Amino acid sequence: MKVILIENVSSLGMAGDLAQVAEGYGRNFLIPKNLALEATAANLRHLEQKKESFLQKATQEKHKAAELAARIEQLPCTLARPAGESEKLFGSVTTLDLNKFLQEQGISLDRRKIHLPNPIKTLGSYTVALKLHPEVTAQLKVNVVAASPAEKDKA
Repeated sequence: MKVILIENVSSLGMAGDLAQVAEGYGRNFLIPKNLALEATAANLRHLEQKKESFLQKATQEKHKAAELAARIEQLPCTLARPAGESEKLFGSVTTLDLNKFLQEQGISLDRRKIHLPNPIKTLGSYTVALKLHPEVTAQLKVNVVAASPAEKDKA
């Protein structure tokens, strides 16, 4: 079955693209979730008329993502965590912790966009990738330091 994508779908393509998908995937998932339309003759004509607005919307989204990436890359992210003598953390730093930090900075982001392959378990500096747009990735520099004794008592 051929469908016209209304939204960006990571495994298929960008909004406005024509994609060939399995019948069940199109009818049971993409169309009910308003991610795609069936590629009928009327919908294809409608797509040609709307193609300009799709391109303009995609360009605006990419521009906003690039601005957000520049803002994120300027943020100094220092997280204090209790650690042992061998610089090993008691616990770990996860995507949830990084998402909380970003929210404190006024940046609302889905935590699934934070690509941290494994939780951070030792002190040090790390670079974490944030996938803001299919074409824009930000690099957040995270510095994990040992918590002071007063902070250890709170944790």
